[in-house]
Amino acid sequence: MMSEYDFTGISVLIIGDVMLDRYHFGTVSRISPEAPVPVVNVKKMTQTLGGAGNVANNISGLQSGSVIVGACGKDADGATLKKMLDGINTRYSFVETESPTTTKLRVIGDKQQIVRLDFEEVTPVKDKLAQKALNHIKKELEKCSAVVISDYGKGFCSFEICEEVIRLACNKGLPVIVDPKGADWRKYAGATTITPNVKELAEAVGRKVDNVDEEVVLAAREVIERTRVKYLVVTRSEKGISIVWRDEYMHIPTEAREVFDVSGAGDTVVASLALCLGKGSDISEAVKVANKAAGIVVSKVGTAPVLLDELNESFNTYSKVLNSFQLDSYVANIRSMKRKIVFTNGCFDILHRGHVTYLRKAASMGDVLILGLNSDASVKSLKGDSRPMNSEMDRAEVLAALEFIDAIVIFDEDTPFQLIKTIQPDILVKGGDYKAEDVVGREYAKKTVIVDFVEGYSTTKTIEDMQGVNK
Repeated sequence: MMSEYDFTGISVLIIGDVMLDRYHFGTVSRISPEAPVPVVNVKKMTQTLGGAGNVANNISGLQSGSVIVGACGKDADGATLKKMLDGINTRYSFVETESPTTTKLRVIGDKQQIVRLDFEEVTPVKDKLAQKALNHIKKELEKCSAVVISDYGKGFCSFEICEEVIRLACNKGLPVIVDPKGADWRKYAGATTITPNVKELAEAVGRKVDNVDEEVVLAAREVIERTRVKYLVVTRSEKGISIVWRDEYMHIPTEAREVFDVSGAGDTVVASLALCLGKGSDISEAVKVANKAAGIVVSKVGTAPVLLDELNESFNTYSKVLNSFQLDSYVANIRSMKRKIVFTNGCFDILHRGHVTYLRKAASMGDVLILGLNSDASVKSLKGDSRPMNSEMDRAEVLAALEFIDAIVIFDEDTPFQLIKTIQPDILVKGGDYKAEDVVGREYAKKTVIVDFVEGYSTTKTIEDMQGVNK
């Protein structure tokens, strides 16, 4: 079954720095004789919306609406920006300045970014222009569901504008999501959340922050105390996303995908959060959606938005069911994050309370629970021709709905020996009255734990009760 997210009726007010992203794509086959640099033979040129414009592009891709209030130059690039926003049915209210429209030019050779050229003049928006922008903002606040401050340090997100926007939005009970820039975050005080990466978080606290759980949580809480935000959402590259409150935290592992280009992934996170929070979702659900969305866009080349169909497809419950090739990559990714892997296995023909209790207990022993599921042929070999009652994919889909199960692997053998050998879990969990030394595959696990089954529950007994055998 698919998760079907629908953001119809949600409107996001985006305040911030809009820019134009240009891409020159080509191939690389030699090094320049003039300097030790690659020569890119350009084959194609494209342009996309960048900065706050990319937030709007992602919202449009998720089939919702937004309006941008920002600044642009009185130039051809400014006209191009407006035309592109018209093309994605996004409204805008720009104050026009004497500075050029911010433009970034990236040269991509064989799917790798070779160089980036920035054309810009950082000019703070103030006085009459700031007041004109605030007048636009006040009108749009009456019609929106959430507010994004997309600060790229180009001058629009001044202290004056940010402070007033947050005050007005909070008075209306609207969530405010800030994509920050620079070291001074006082101008974001009172927002709902700030969404830094680890480097930006380190800049805010004025010291090095390693990308490990304890340091990220400690630094995030310092920022929370200073800015009075409800929580921080910290994007952590290959380690996923962390939500940090004053008294608790949650770490959400990354989605395992091949990364081609991280350009714009932060904008995707911000857009997804804004739509989910504007719809009334809690922050944990919103971040899981944002994490999925970011995993999709980094597998694309260039600044590209996530599409609603892509997002919903990524939540297909079968995505937890891994084949052998996916398993190798998945385990390697979990190992790189130094997460503790728990493994257990079973047939789970008819899921009952005893199963759920057992699996939840197994999951509590580590960070990631991988479940080995006997295939239909394997169950038939073990239980007889009348079993299984439910097919392997039906059983997998039901199990995948349990949030504490992270991955499912179907195996054909009578025992999961080869699977355990491949995974080499930190903890191997077995249910029943086994002795640890009798558990298959124990030599490939750091620790083997036996968990008692809940008395009175079994699939065989359930089937017999349904057939009236026990009457």
